[in-house]
Amino acid sequence: MTLETQYKIKSNPNYVKYLRQNSQWYKYLNRNPSYFKNFENTVKEAYSLRLTDRISSAMKTLELLENVMSSLR
Repeated sequence: MTLETQYKIKSNPNYVKYLRQNSQWYKYLNRNPSYFKNFENTVKEAYSLRLTDRISSAMKTLELLENVMSSLR
């Protein structure tokens, strides 16, 4: 694994956590560092860190608040 890839992984705790839970990624990243983008996308999908996930979470929170406010009336 290249030093650059190692630095990227160690600088993000989510990457380290995911890599420990899914060790097959060590093999992919050791053989071809260009897989890092795929790894990054997989981590974002697994931990719901994508923009669409954040928007849907905010929408759910707003719906919950709306329901609470309507039940208080």
